[in-house]
Amino acid sequence: MRVEIWADVVCPWCYLGKRHFERALEGFEHRDEVEVVYRAFQLDPSFPPGETVDVADMLAEKYGMTRDEAVAKNREMEERAAAAGLDYHLEGRQAGNTADAHRLVYLAGQRGVQGAVVEALFKAYFTDERPVFDRDTLVDVVAEAGLDAAEARDVLASGEYASEVETEQSAARDIGATGVPFFVIDRRYGVSGAQPTETFAQVLDQAWADANS
Repeated sequence: MRVEIWADVVCPWCYLGKRHFERALEGFEHRDEVEVVYRAFQLDPSFPPGETVDVADMLAEKYGMTRDEAVAKNREMEERAAAAGLDYHLEGRQAGNTADAHRLVYLAGQRGVQGAVVEALFKAYFTDERPVFDRDTLVDVVAEAGLDAAEARDVLASGEYASEVETEQSAARDIGATGVPFFVIDRRYGVSGAQPTETFAQVLDQAWADANS
């Protein structure tokens, strides 16, 4: 059974949904027969590469709220994350273009370390307060997760996997994913958002039963 997860590495709901899904998978009887693949989805692909903006400022402008309200929303998100065992630090976080990060996630998929690289990128951004928009930091993070640093640097410099990332983003639109996280099981079942662990467990059971009936 294949589970495809469309996500962005700077999406707080994506890291939370990832953790909920992983807990459901841990309790799934057939977990060793489940392949998990991460797919690219940029929250804002039009964001100029190399530029960043304060997350609270961005949220305030996007949703028509004051900056104080945006800061309060971030604090609520930190509390939700803490309930799932995740340590978020959203104050002062920057938002930016994540195309380079997604290209390295794709490379990680080719090298068999995608899960570790995705986790490392989430942790770097949300917990360790490291930037994931500059290439030097990206190379450091993914190398710590098992990718070869020289190969990662070469991929970033060459533009390799840019078309693959765009293809994955187009696939998300084709299947109706307008936001992330978005989980797809065997291209038959879709789960949108950071659903509770119990919801993911039910979907895994149902998908397995249907596939083996």
